[in-house]
Amino acid sequence: MNAEWSTFLEQAGAVWVADRVSHFSHPGSEARAALVGDVRCDLSHLGLIAARGPETELFLQGQLTCDVRQVTPDHSLLGAFCSPKGRVLASFRLFRQGDAYLLELPQAMVEPTLSRLRKYVLRAKTALEDASATLARMGVAGPNAPAALEKMLGVAPGRANDIVAENLAIIRLPGPGPRYELHGATADIQQVWRALGSEFTPVGAEPWRLLEILAGIPTVYPETVDAFVPQMLNLQLLEGIGMQKGCYTGQEVVARTHYLGKLKRRMYLARVESPNPPHPGDALFSPQADASQSAGRLADACPHPDGGYAVLAVASIECAEQGTLRLGDANGPALRLELLPYGFEAAD
Repeated sequence: MNAEWSTFLEQAGAVWVADRVSHFSHPGSEARAALVGDVRCDLSHLGLIAARGPETELFLQGQLTCDVRQVTPDHSLLGAFCSPKGRVLASFRLFRQGDAYLLELPQAMVEPTLSRLRKYVLRAKTALEDASATLARMGVAGPNAPAALEKMLGVAPGRANDIVAENLAIIRLPGPGPRYELHGATADIQQVWRALGSEFTPVGAEPWRLLEILAGIPTVYPETVDAFVPQMLNLQLLEGIGMQKGCYTGQEVVARTHYLGKLKRRMYLARVESPNPPHPGDALFSPQADASQSAGRLADACPHPDGGYAVLAVASIECAEQGTLRLGDANGPALRLELLPYGFEAAD
């Protein structure tokens, strides 16, 4: 945690719960503002792993699903780190800043992911460290976000995953509306936060999580480690799998799924009215599911301002598209599927 940045946010009205900003002065309206207005958000709930050294690109290329050669000072990628069995151990955004490759992922995933990655370093000339406290991070979203950033900083990247990096790294995120991450020195991020002013509502971590879910961006949490192969999380639709990059840990399973097997599960956006908050890892039920297997699991969930919860559900394609999905068991609330902002492959 960046102490100077967290103190600044507290002075701006942030209420912290554990490692994240829960809300500012109007928690009840922040999610609505994120959907229909312009917002700014602290991103300290996301951590950073820094990888440095002359063999870092080669090392990461041999561990991650995305094609690290395409990660440049101007372009970032989503990706995953898998077990030898092709199961996702962590998901992340990979980008470059200065001499480092940075993996951005939930704060709770930083230490276990560092520990797992370090087992593969061996003699590679690369060093891995927790860099979460070295940079301040914030998100900016809304219809007026591009103009506001251009006015303040002179430029804003126009295409998803592209970066403009000078004093600050500005990353355009995928999704149905304009959304950006900013990474940089605390003083520079503070300046942007102030300059956005009252026209951009400050929001806590959950409204930003809602925007990620509605954009169909998967996140792996401790509860879902080793639960999915990358294609189940739609990473092949989000530039997160490099099919031409060569070998990496888990690559055989990922390639087999792509070239030889028909994908049986994928990730859906849905809404559910539940009396109890759903969580990543919660089981799904369907009467159409094979008795020996579950219908799927939740990848993510967040309250929706219109009621109920927005969820990303990794589910059996047959159950989702030809049957019914319920949360928990046969008596659980039904999921209502909604359109993702990107389409599935026609071959599926």
